Amino acid sequence: MSNIYEKISDLAKGYADNLKVIIGSRLEEMKCDNISHYLIYLVLGYTPIRIMFYYPNRSQAIKIQQTLETIYSGVGGSYYYGDNAWKYIEAKTQINLLGILSKIANNTTKG
Repeated sequence: MSNIYEKISDLAKGYADNLKVIIGSRLEEMKCDNISHYLIYLVLGYTPIRIMFYYPNRSQAIKIQQTLETIYSGVGGSYYYGDNAWKYIEAKTQINLLGILSKIANNTTKG
């Protein structure tokens, strides 16, 4: 059992190390990404809104989402995620989308 644990642990460490390198590289690339398309929002008076119903758990993905939140804020936009995304949809539409989807999912798993 200990041998299997070590093999899985080593495999996971290898994947984690590789992922760390790839994410680090992508974060560097993102610093050079062309975000000029956000200028159109400023010119047209358009308010960009990003809605992310589920916020990621991985630290690298969270950093990317935080960067997007900063970008949206920088152009006068809004960024809603997690519970705030569901609340935003309900406030704008008067429809409890989370409740509806939860009910559908609950009925689907029963039947």
